[in-house]
Amino acid sequence: MASFFVNGQAVTAEKNQKLLRFLRDELRLTSVKDGCSEGACGTCHVLIDGKPTKACVPSTDKLEGRHILTIEGLSDTEKEVYTWAFAKAGAVQCGFCIPGMVISAKALLDVNPDPTREEAAFAIRNNICRCTGYKKIIDAILLAGEIFRNGGEIPQEKDCARVGQSMPRVDAQEKVLGTGKYPDDIYLDGMIYGSAVRSKYPRARVLAIHKEKAEALPGVVGVFTADDIPGKVKVGHLMQDWDTMIPVGKITHYLGDAICLVAAETPEILAEAKKLVEVEYEPLKPVFSPTYAAQPFAPQVHESGNLLCEKHVSRGNADQAIRDADYVLMYHYETPYTEHAFLEPECAVAYRDGDGVSILSTDQGTYDTARETSIMLGIPKEKVHVTNMLVGGGFGGKEDMTVQHHAALIAYLTGRPVKVKLTRQESILVHPKRHPMKVTITMGCNRDGLIQGVKAEVIADTGAYASLGGPVLERACTHAAGPYHYENFEITGRAYYTNNPPAGAFRGFGVTQTCYAMEMTLTKMAHELGISPWEIRYRNAIRPGQTLPNGQIAPPSTGLVETLEAVKDICENNKYVGIACAMKNAGVGVGIPDTGRCIVAVKGGKLHIRSGASCIGQGLGTVLTQIVGTMLHCDREDIVYQAANTVDSPDSGTTSGSRQTLVTGEACRRACQKLLAAAGADVKVSDYTGIANAADLRDLPGENCGNGLVGTELAENEQVDWKRLEGQEFYGEYLAKTDPLGTQEVENPVSHVAYGYATQVCVLNEDGTIKEIDAAHFVGKAINPLNCEGQIEGGVAMALGFTLTEHYPLYDCIPSARFGTLGLFRAHQMPQINSILVEKRGQDMACGAIGIGEITTIPTAPAVAGAYFALDGEMRCSLPLMKTPYERPKMPRYWW
Repeated sequence: MASFFVNGQAVTAEKNQKLLRFLRDELRLTSVKDGCSEGACGTCHVLIDGKPTKACVPSTDKLEGRHILTIEGLSDTEKEVYTWAFAKAGAVQCGFCIPGMVISAKALLDVNPDPTREEAAFAIRNNICRCTGYKKIIDAILLAGEIFRNGGEIPQEKDCARVGQSMPRVDAQEKVLGTGKYPDDIYLDGMIYGSAVRSKYPRARVLAIHKEKAEALPGVVGVFTADDIPGKVKVGHLMQDWDTMIPVGKITHYLGDAICLVAAETPEILAEAKKLVEVEYEPLKPVFSPTYAAQPFAPQVHESGNLLCEKHVSRGNADQAIRDADYVLMYHYETPYTEHAFLEPECAVAYRDGDGVSILSTDQGTYDTARETSIMLGIPKEKVHVTNMLVGGGFGGKEDMTVQHHAALIAYLTGRPVKVKLTRQESILVHPKRHPMKVTITMGCNRDGLIQGVKAEVIADTGAYASLGGPVLERACTHAAGPYHYENFEITGRAYYTNNPPAGAFRGFGVTQTCYAMEMTLTKMAHELGISPWEIRYRNAIRPGQTLPNGQIAPPSTGLVETLEAVKDICENNKYVGIACAMKNAGVGVGIPDTGRCIVAVKGGKLHIRSGASCIGQGLGTVLTQIVGTMLHCDREDIVYQAANTVDSPDSGTTSGSRQTLVTGEACRRACQKLLAAAGADVKVSDYTGIANAADLRDLPGENCGNGLVGTELAENEQVDWKRLEGQEFYGEYLAKTDPLGTQEVENPVSHVAYGYATQVCVLNEDGTIKEIDAAHFVGKAINPLNCEGQIEGGVAMALGFTLTEHYPLYDCIPSARFGTLGLFRAHQMPQINSILVEKRGQDMACGAIGIGEITTIPTAPAVAGAYFALDGEMRCSLPLMKTPYERPKMPRYWW
């Protein structure tokens, strides 16, 4: 027992426990976030006698007489200043790390009121952020310091909810102060705790599950196996091949497989009960690589075989074009597994809701979770209600279910509310990673440096389950040709099941891997031709009206050339420079139905935005708020954004594929058009459903897409009395219509309704360290320029880790990484990142915006590798890069 002070109040901890657990579970101070419980991430930072300390490290018995301060204990002035500064600077994205950042900022500013950028970065060196790239967090700390030095007076500014303005995020305050709720912050009366007993072996037959000892432990509510599942055992985002639990007699697929679920009254009893469950196995030889999986003698990971899918994309005659080329290069590239490392581990709270179940989740698709859970429970999906709480980062890693269905099953079977949460180590094991890929690429160019043809072969390890392996491989193949003007290419891709952790969606969605191969080969080709890497890209860059390698005619909104021109001087004025270009689809595309849906309702004198599209830190709620404000000429305080759910919000698809800003943004705009028409404004309501075929693109004029969307908004000074529509709801829908992959019905198929384009440049110092990354991104129209910059900075930071320092070592299908050993970049290690926003008219959906969430990570690796090629002339064809100042000693490599 120990007595100490928390936020000025005397408290007593009756039992010895980690300070983190005492603050959260007993005092309910949930600004103190549990990101890892390993002392590695910094989300649980508090001040102990003025010193920033990770609350997951000290035990309460060691705190006698000490003074602990959390965000809740800041003065009113401090809360106002930090909220304003972090919102103003654009420092808040998913928000899970932000309270810990504020604590570290306060510790610095209390002793150093006027720090330098370097001092601010060093002050948060123990606070990991996976979203922002740290730049704007440092901006916020310096801005807060300036306000405090000026007496704490905050400038009086009115938020302008208009497209094109850098409006603070709508959820900034609750994330800065820690009042917003993530699932782990939920404590319900009578709530129990659940967790899975996971496989001991990557591949083994389950012979028996002995749960009697666990069930006999006082406080255990139940131990559940696959036999207790009322519906289907297998779930899955696209392919139902993922076992909710492995039934007796069946074979495990990886170490993350759940064997049974245990539910108990307390987390302590739960941990003890899991140890009492005894499982009998017949260990079997695992499949540890796609090379082995492809052999005829390899064991079958799934009954369907080891080949998940094969993709073949071709146009023209690549073989002949390469034979006729003046210069031909062929290189082999390898990229590794990568862990998402979002700051919030997966967590869900579920409870019985009539004859159904409600789930409070942190995921990227509420309707996906409802659909899959209903299959498992054997009930209509309308009886599964899913509400997104705040999501502490996703990056693709929360598209698949991890804990949601387990929580739902326990709640359904016991009738008790339950919380199921992954430990950080479970999270690192369980959820899908970035696909390791082998890419062999052959390129032919003529003497002028114009690409004549490209051939490529892609081999991917999709791990234990399908997840998004098929679409990821498809994007890897369709984008491997690059954003260039030539029409002879052939790409074959194969994804194999193994007994490694599953691989699925990760920011960049397969394009990150193949872009690295294409762009490094192009850099080497420029060297062989004796021209600059910038020049070879400029000569080949796709331009409006030209044909992409996939056959799609580039629309007027195409902006690759403009991004190249934005960085030309940087390339010419520095010695050790690397450059890479990329394109990335916005929207699902390739003929797959892709519909955005949104409701704008007038309720209580406010405009309420409802959509089932998850906001995972990218700022979708702010984007939709600005679209509504622009369309209806209303103030920020008139608009309420509601979190995604399946109860009263329409299905707007998964937050994936850089699609929500464009697809749901356009649906929101159309809902506003209907509201304006009902209010008596003279507007045309769009009935346009998307680009149907290439002819639509060829006929588009340069100033706008010619789709009937221009001139449908209010005049600049016009106002409408929308409040008289109290109680009415207005529904908007947008179908992003495209042509199926490989279609022969049209000469120039439309694979995607829009593409983002980017050029990134890496500049090295003489010693090989990175001086700066300059990232020019074509965004169509920047709905919120500050947020666009934040997406770029965060994406580049994530990609730098992928390129230089991060690793996810596997040996015999067993991962050994911990959060602190993943190699994530920290604030004081980051080079300067310069964001360059390139805007251009030509795409009118969603006020001209094209999503940039994914493309920001794609060209970084080849730009950095190209810079090292300029430094020493060595081609680096595997990631993370070797022979750089950032190389970690004895870094394990992925074993193919």
